[in-house]
Amino acid sequence: MRHYLAVLTRTFFLTLGAVLILLPFAWMFVTSLQPAATTLTIPTTWLPKSLQWLNYWHVWQAAPFARYCLNSLLVTAATTVGQLITSILAAFAFTYLQFYGRRTLFGLLIALMLVPGELLLIPNFVTLAQFHWVDTYAALIVPWLASVFMVVALHQAFRAQPATLYIAAHLDGASDWQYLWHVLVPTTRPIITAVALLQVIASWNAFMWPLIVTNSDKLRTLPIGLITFTTAEGANYPLLMAATVCVILPLLILYLGLQKYLVMGISTTHLKG
Repeated sequence: MRHYLAVLTRTFFLTLGAVLILLPFAWMFVTSLQPAATTLTIPTTWLPKSLQWLNYWHVWQAAPFARYCLNSLLVTAATTVGQLITSILAAFAFTYLQFYGRRTLFGLLIALMLVPGELLLIPNFVTLAQFHWVDTYAALIVPWLASVFMVVALHQAFRAQPATLYIAAHLDGASDWQYLWHVLVPTTRPIITAVALLQVIASWNAFMWPLIVTNSDKLRTLPIGLITFTTAEGANYPLLMAATVCVILPLLILYLGLQKYLVMGISTTHLKG
């Protein structure tokens, strides 16, 4: 009886937590189907009299969302691939290569994780301005081609591999480069997929940095495009929520497809992103 009571209690609280988490998303979707001229009311109208699916069409007409989507895809893909390459190489060097100051340098990298990213906005912007990169794709991509978090996560994953695997690969005549790409990367694929997914989410949702370094619509990303539906008179909430659904939906599909790798990678590295 105690066992069933414990299971029932746990199920109740998990269900309650899931409902509380999903409630804002349900409100967002319902609001996106309200008439465009509708203002927020208390209590919320959960069942609109008519579903305005045309709101999603109006979103793509009110702003160059196709351009925003292309920019987000380009920036997300470039930063994710760049971080994977630099982080895999750095993590391999810190794990297997012996060089002077290795531990000190790795300790400094970990210390950088304690620095809030907001403190680096002004120095990074000044640096990009000196290179004349403001309002260019380089400003959106180059500063994010390396990630301390990803290096640390992959370093822990590489350290978890048996040392005998590295020795056996060398005895068979494999070089460090061959061992990295033909043995180490395939065996840690779930963890690499997990950290890559975390980077995709972070890059896709980035707001502050693209807002600072871009001035024209041709370089704006999707999160910045949401500002289009907020004016001095107020926000057009149905269109704003419809645009938000369009921004979230690709990430939701990607997360559902790679969920098992994300859970496996986080549980293996014991890191949270």
